[in-house]
Amino acid sequence: MKKLKNQKPSIRFKEFSYNWPQVRMGDILKIGSGKDYKHLNPGDIPVFGSGGYMTSVDEAIYSGETVFIGRKGSIDKPFYYNGAFWTVDTLFYTRDFKKCVPKFVYCLFQNINWYKYNAASGVPSLSKKTIESIIIDIPSLPEQQKIASFLTKVDEKIANLSKKKELLEEYKKGVTQKIFKQEIRFKIRNEAGVLVEPPKWQKRKLGSLTYKVGKKNKEKISYPIYSINNQEGFLPQSEQFEGLNSNDRGYDISMYKIVNEKTFAYNPARINVGSIGYSHDLNKVIISSLYVCFKTNEDLEDLFLLVYLNTKRFNTDIIRYEEGGVRQYLFYDNFSQIEIPLPCKNEQNKIADFLSTIDKKISAVDQQLSLAKEWKKGLLQKMFV
Repeated sequence: MKKLKNQKPSIRFKEFSYNWPQVRMGDILKIGSGKDYKHLNPGDIPVFGSGGYMTSVDEAIYSGETVFIGRKGSIDKPFYYNGAFWTVDTLFYTRDFKKCVPKFVYCLFQNINWYKYNAASGVPSLSKKTIESIIIDIPSLPEQQKIASFLTKVDEKIANLSKKKELLEEYKKGVTQKIFKQEIRFKIRNEAGVLVEPPKWQKRKLGSLTYKVGKKNKEKISYPIYSINNQEGFLPQSEQFEGLNSNDRGYDISMYKIVNEKTFAYNPARINVGSIGYSHDLNKVIISSLYVCFKTNEDLEDLFLLVYLNTKRFNTDIIRYEEGGVRQYLFYDNFSQIEIPLPCKNEQNKIADFLSTIDKKISAVDQQLSLAKEWKKGLLQKMFV
């Protein structure tokens, strides 16, 4: 290894104190290229692309420990693998390691700002020559191993939390399906306070349970501006669009709709991908006039409806009632024609409370997961030069 400069990380294990030498990436490993696999027969050797596993074939392009990095597109998502594999030409892989631990290289790759080495003006891309010419700081093999082992344990914790969240989400999905098939019912209390079987569910059109709202912001009051997406629902527009909102862009907000608490809003062109939100306790915010806004009447529990809007059954109804040419829309007139299976109000509340308890558990795990990822991000920044 050719020494260029010596540096130290800000956090390290106490038994190590020497400076880290700088080297060129090509001095410690080589970059291999993927290629087409369609001429190969089916087998048990995995084929990887930029999105992960694709299929399995009967030949390997390489066998052993490696770190994948995107050649174009997703160039900032390295992943580690140990075994025989084939890879397509959207990925590079590492091989011929010299005086370096592959799992340390994986950690190192996660700390590199790959977009700094982007070789294209359009789709982000990397080249072998570019990667092998990158200057890196690297410690001795014992310290590499120590760092890799420690960060592997952090990765295991993150993976366990991800799995826990996934299992909870699958559990909620399964329970929700059973609830709407009425395979799971919730007893209610009668006037005497005795638990009894609930009445049979009815079918009601959403038009009989909801009503449109959406007063325009004609006075151009600078209320907080929100958007709706398929992840968080209501989200500050500045978070949705890289720190900018409609005021920053000079848009006319006089046509924007004022949203108060306990209001639903959806994008009629994107409701099929879950672009619908519930304002909960948000009050006096504005959203684009493109959104459809509505509230529920006393027969329908908001949180019960929120659960229903995320079911497969509702998504099927969206397809039935959409209209348009190239782009399909679900405006309120058609939305109001959709029939919803409706239990009594008491059972609606019990269903909503039960599923909200699961949501709280998912949210708690998700928060732990976010903190673990941030912790790892901080470690990567401080454990590497």
